[in-house]
Amino acid sequence: MIALTHAMVLAAGLGTRMRPLTDDRPKPLLMLEGRSLLHHALDRLRDAGVQHHVVNAHWFADQVAEAVAAHDAPDRTVLREDVLLETGGGVANALPHLGDGPFAVVNGDAFWLDGPTPALARLAANFDPESMDALLLLVRTAQVDGEAGRGDFMLDPMGRARRLKEREISPYLFGGVQILSPALFKDVPEGPFSLNLLYDRAIENGRLYGLVHDGAWFHLSTPRDLDRAETMLRAGMLTALF
Repeated sequence: MIALTHAMVLAAGLGTRMRPLTDDRPKPLLMLEGRSLLHHALDRLRDAGVQHHVVNAHWFADQVAEAVAAHDAPDRTVLREDVLLETGGGVANALPHLGDGPFAVVNGDAFWLDGPTPALARLAANFDPESMDALLLLVRTAQVDGEAGRGDFMLDPMGRARRLKEREISPYLFGGVQILSPALFKDVPEGPFSLNLLYDRAIENGRLYGLVHDGAWFHLSTPRDLDRAETMLRAGMLTALF
C-alpha cells in the first residue's frame, strides 16, 4: 500500500483516430457528459488525494495549458513537448516533477466509472513497492463496447502480468490507468519511446502486475465510440458494460 501524492496525465498525443474531432483540439479536450476528458482525469486524481499533477502537451499545447489552469486541482505543472516523446519518453521527461515514490499515470483519454472502491484507491492499496515496478488497471474484454482484439495481458493467480503467447487470447485490456515506480525508469533511452518497452522489462523481472477493474470503462478511440459513450451515460445503460 502506498500514499498516492503525485500523478501524470498523458495529454500530448495526436488523437488521429478521433479525426475530424481532433483537427482543432487535442483528444483529451473532447467533451463527455459536459466535461473534457482531461478534466475528468484530473477530477479522479484530485479526489484520490493527489497533490502534485503533471500534464504533458504537444498537439494544441496552448489549449491543454489553458484547460489545466482552469481546473482546481492543486499544484499543476504542464510540460510542453516540442517533439512528441510518446508515452515512455513523456513520463521519463516528467520524472523530476513526480517525486521519489510510486506515482500514478493516467491516459488523457481514459474514462471510467468507479466500482465499490475508487480505482485509484484500489491501485494504491494493492501496490507493493517491494515486488512491483508497475501495477496496471485492466478491464475485462467482455465489458468493452468496442474492438478488443486479442487483449493485452495474461494474469497469473497472484496478479503477475505477462504478454500473450502465439494464438492466445486474453480476457483483459489495459485501461490506461496505472501506478509506476521510479525504478522502472532506470537506464531508459533518451527521446521518444513507448512505455511498452518498460512493461517488457518489468515482465522479464517478474515485476509487472495487473489489477482488474470492478467498475465501468469506456473504449474511446473513434468519434463513434464517443457518441456511444455519451448515449449510454445519458440513458443509464451501464448494465451493457458488465
